Amino acid sequence: MTMTAVPLGTEKMIAGIDQGVGWLTINQPARRNAVSLEMWQGLADACAVFQNDSTVRAVVIQGAGEQSFAAGADISEFEQQRANADQKRRYGEIAARGHKALAALDKPLVAMIRGYCIGGGLAIALTADLRFATPDARFGIPAARLGLGYDYPGVAALARLVGPSCAKDMLFSARQLDAEEALRIGLINRIVEPTAIEATTREYVEGVAENAPLTVATAKAALKMFERYTDQAGAADIATLVDRCFDSNDYREGRRAFMEKRTPRFKGE
Repeated sequence: MTMTAVPLGTEKMIAGIDQGVGWLTINQPARRNAVSLEMWQGLADACAVFQNDSTVRAVVIQGAGEQSFAAGADISEFEQQRANADQKRRYGEIAARGHKALAALDKPLVAMIRGYCIGGGLAIALTADLRFATPDARFGIPAARLGLGYDYPGVAALARLVGPSCAKDMLFSARQLDAEEALRIGLINRIVEPTAIEATTREYVEGVAENAPLTVATAKAALKMFERYTDQAGAADIATLVDRCFDSNDYREGRRAFMEKRTPRFKGE
């Protein structure tokens, strides 16, 4: 492998280009690759390089280490950076740059998932075109255990992929799904043993990189257009409800309980 490094403004995101494939690594293994604000910016910067480099024909995103793709947002930042609806909006603007950069890629994006893929980590994986996972991978959205709101675009992306019924199950229960269940409901595309997942993913994306790039880009654009046919008339109302969650006492209780490693006591206020 002859990786050409892509310089970023943070060491917590690593990017490089090899054999026509852009590789992006979420690099905070000590915190299970929880994504911080600086990492969202690094992700956006890397995607801009990949998008504008004509030699890059496909992109892979992964988590550093063997234990986690990304275990959500870095909750340790929430008390200072995301403690209410106003802060959530500022935080969201930075995070949105990363999400938009991933979504704007006109090149196939594959998420290579080992271990935990939770909350914001799952939201990142949902922006990928394909998701390959190891048998020990775990998927979930713990918003209901923290008292925060899950924004409409993420809910819509999940529901389009697994259907409204399975999306409701995941959001209402906040439970974690194993790889077999994730494959069964269509959340992931295939399960690959840990010893083979990098080679399998590499073989796949290098094969894609050899295909006609205009054809592949056109297919991706057409499928994006298909996915956009979702009624968004009520999206502003959902955003209001999400803000209510972030301004609630329950959200404050959820943060405290997480930091204190105890069960939260929610009151619906």
